[in-house]
Formats: sequence, structure tokens, C-alpha cells
Amino acid sequence: MLADACAELGDGALELTSRGNVQIRGLAPGAEVELGERLRAGGLLPSASHETVRNIAASVLSGRDGRGLVDVRPLVSALDAGLCADPELAGLSGRFLFVVDDGRGDVIAMRGDVGLYAVGADEFALVLGGSDTGVRVGGEDAVGVALRAARAFLAVRDGEWRLTEWSDPVGRLAGLLPEASAEVIEVPRVPAKPALGVVEQVDGRFALHGIVPFGRLEPGPLRDAPGLVVTPWRTVVITDLTDVSHSHGLVTGSGSSWDGLTACAGRPGCAKSLTDVRADAARARAASGAGLPVHWSGCDRQCGRPASAHVAVVATADGYQVRRGDQVRAPGHDLTATAAAVARARESE
Repeated sequence: MLADACAELGDGALELTSRGNVQIRGLAPGAEVELGERLRAGGLLPSASHETVRNIAASVLSGRDGRGLVDVRPLVSALDAGLCADPELAGLSGRFLFVVDDGRGDVIAMRGDVGLYAVGADEFALVLGGSDTGVRVGGEDAVGVALRAARAFLAVRDGEWRLTEWSDPVGRLAGLLPEASAEVIEVPRVPAKPALGVVEQVDGRFALHGIVPFGRLEPGPLRDAPGLVVTPWRTVVITDLTDVSHSHGLVTGSGSSWDGLTACAGRPGCAKSLTDVRADAARARAASGAGLPVHWSGCDRQCGRPASAHVAVVATADGYQVRRGDQVRAPGHDLTATAAAVARARESE
């Protein structure tokens, strides 16, 4: 359904986002009405009032590869249903993010606003803004506690869109949540992303994890995929395969220069962008080294940048700046110099 929609109403491709969502770009004026009708008919718009707040990232291989502590897929469905059923929570910002991690540490590192992090087969840590609260809940109560935390944020916020805007989110919501019952643990800061390539599922079938360059997915090769999971890293996982002899148009080899490389839409897709960053990033990637992820942005808004540590390549009126933390290099308009600066930034401590 999405493949047909982007081919018939958009620019022919699905754009993957840093939250594991998809976008259809290039809609003609008025086409959004038909698109909405198609999405509703396909079950992808269950709540008109809550659509913009249904932001839930979950462990992408949970229940499939046997690595997590618990299969969180039923929990995600229950969280989505509970969120949509609460009129008060329609007041959340579209940027507010829930994360549900099965204990492997792949999505909890995204620093979601409210997180459920499995610490046992039926026990979850409540995580706020990337910090453990010490609150522990069983699977049966986890959704209720997560929604309670979101309501508590709405009750005390002062214009903030996200709980992560607070310097001490755990302290701000103290007294509005269940009492802490465990020692605070360190929450992973670097996502434990699944390896690229073939993954054996617990049911004997296979999954295939591959990179989608710049998150621009041409859906043609995937029309017959039995299952598809979009990840927060602009990759996809094709699930439930019996034949893994085909790449389905994905980059699946380890060590690829596409690994860890992302970019905003840039020109011509975004009017705010100063340049065609995707074209520049593609030309520079072979000489950009390896190490930390790299995100190219056409302006200082840096749309789509990763939440975890990365090297930022930002277009300015004077050319590119390469940033890592407080370190800023300014190679300007020279793309060769920019690639060299990126390589140094990716490997330096």
C-alpha cells in the first residue's frame, strides 16, 4: 500500500526517518487528502486526534532473534492503544518519544522522553530522558506507568515540548511517579545496533538487515517482502525470509562506506538547505574514513541528526563545518578537505 502511494502520489520513494518512521515527499497540492484516506483504509491512521503523538521506537528484532530478555512487541501494541485512548495525551508534542527496549540496548540509547528498558524477563526500568529512575515495574503494569509519566510531564511542563529539555527530568517528576525500588543503573548511551546481513530467527526463518543509502527507499524490490521493520538508523530489516540469496536492493556488507552515513533532505527537497548535501556526502564518503556516525546537514537546523554521539557536517554560507562536540573544523567549500576533516573527526578521541 505504501509502495503504491509513494509511486502514485509522491516522488516514488519512501524517506526513512531517525525515529523509524517513513515520509512520503513530493505530494501535489490536494494529494494529502487521498493519501490520508489510503492510510486510514490500510490501518495506519487509527486515531486522527493522536496521530502526531504516536511516536514509539522499539527493539527492532525483539521476539525474532532470541537475544532480548523479553518480546516487547505486545507491549508496544498496548502502549500505542493506551496512548490513543487517552484524550489528555493528545496534548503531547509530536516530538515526544516513547522507547521500549527488550534489554539489548538498541533503542534505549536514543534518549527518548519516556522509556521502558527490560532488566528481566518480566521487569522493566522506567527511564526518563535517558536516565534510570530506579522505578521497576512488571510487564503487566509497564504501559500504565509509561503513560502516567507522560501525563506527569504535561502537568508540570512550562511550554517545553519534550521532557529531554529538562536538565533533571527524574527530579522534576519526583513525587508524581511510583517510588523507586531499585538502585539506579547506567543506561546505554551508544545503540547496540544489529549487525548488517543475515540474522537467523528463532522460528528457523531468516531476517535481512540492510542499509538504505540516505534513507531513501525505492520500494520496488521490497514489494514481495514477507515482513518489513524500519529502524531508527535509516536501515530496514526484512523479516520471515526462507531465501536469503537476494539483497533486495539493500547494502548488507559489513565495512561499507555507507554504514553510519546519513543526511537531511537537502536541496532540492528542502528550501532551507544551502546545498545538495546528499550529493556532496555521496562524493565524499569513500574518503571519509570510519568510526563515529556522520550526519550531513544543509543548514544549522540539522534535521534528522542522531541522538547519540556523531560527527556533524553542516553547510554554512562559507562552506562546510565539521563538528564533533566542541571541536569545529571549517574546510569551507573544498569537498576533498571536508572529507579529510570528517575522517579525522571520526577517529579522534
